[in-house]
Amino acid sequence: MADNVKEFTDSNFNAEVIESDVPVLVDFWAVWCMPCKMVAPVVAEIATDYNGKLKVGKLDVDGNPEVAQKYGIRSIPSLLIFKNGEVAQMLVGAVPKPQIIAKVDAVIG
Repeated sequence: MADNVKEFTDSNFNAEVIESDVPVLVDFWAVWCMPCKMVAPVVAEIATDYNGKLKVGKLDVDGNPEVAQKYGIRSIPSLLIFKNGEVAQMLVGAVPKPQIIAKVDAVIG
C-alpha cells in the first residue's frame, strides 16, 4: 500500500473518515478481487495528486464487515467519497481515473 494511502478498519473508520475535516475517498476492496487490483494504482495516484486536499484509504471488506455492511457494499471495488461524515459520491467497479477525478473534484469544489 502506498505511503499516503491509509488503511481503514471497522475500529478506526469513525475517527479517520466520519470525523475527518477533509473529504475522504474510501476504496472498499478484497485481496481476491481482480478489478480491485486494477483500481489500486489509480487510487494511489489520486492520493498523491490530492495530497492535503483529500484523505485516501482502503478498507478490506473481508476483514472489516461492519463498515461494508453499514454502507451496503455489495460489489467491489466500490469507491465512496465522504464529506462532513456523509457519502457525497459513489463509484462501483473498475472505473477509469478521469471518472474518479470528476467525482472527487465535484466534492472538493
